Amino acid sequence: MTGRARPPDAVVAARRDRIMERVGASGEVSIAELADELGVSLMTVHRDLDVLASRSLLRKLRGRAAALHPMDAELGIQFRRRANLAEKDAIAAVAAELVPPGSTILMDDSTSCLPLVAKLADRTPVTVITNFLQLARVAGAEANVAVIVLGGRYAADFDAVFGHEVYQALRCVHAAYYFGSAPAITAGTLYHPTRDSAHVKQAMLEAAAHHVLLADHTKFGRTAPFIFAHARDYDVLVTDPHTPVEELDAWERDGVRVAVAD
Repeated sequence: MTGRARPPDAVVAARRDRIMERVGASGEVSIAELADELGVSLMTVHRDLDVLASRSLLRKLRGRAAALHPMDAELGIQFRRRANLAEKDAIAAVAAELVPPGSTILMDDSTSCLPLVAKLADRTPVTVITNFLQLARVAGAEANVAVIVLGGRYAADFDAVFGHEVYQALRCVHAAYYFGSAPAITAGTLYHPTRDSAHVKQAMLEAAAHHVLLADHTKFGRTAPFIFAHARDYDVLVTDPHTPVEELDAWERDGVRVAVAD
């Protein structure tokens, strides 16, 4: 007697991606619901959740799966790159219009920058300087986009490099634009849960002539341990229509142009 054939790795990976998307969209979903929606057994979902939880991509609770705490999610590139995709895409479309052809652009390890790279195809040639390896790979695949990768200590959770070497390299760089994001913004103050990322963002602000923040509505009304900037440090905020009005008012009071991506 032969046992049931093991599904191909691609099928398993696609199913786990669907679980991540479902949990990311809802925040929390029951294991029974996942099994029904995916057309698999409860035991299969349990195994998938065990793997995803072991990779710090979600939380497996009693009878349900839940998204990570927002600040914990900021530490996982696999979770961040799936979050709020529609908002990030719309924000990137508006941000791309700010870039004149021939510009040199700094981009940090924010996943909000990933959709922007593809939209720069109509603004080329451009040069992108980044510490974010995934972004470098995406940008490197675009025609007429030159990529410079900053060297430093590699952090797998961010797929990015940090440390003294990055700061030293940025002291020798002058870019026309810096595009970045923040995981937590309240009343015009920007926060990050890790000191390394906060320091890189500060160094990129100093190395660029113009500063653009890409931030969807989920970033607002939150704080984290490290303050790295204030609204007055930016020229433009690009966000989505769901960002609270009182948060936008704080930026406009500091003379920042606010662009809302429909």
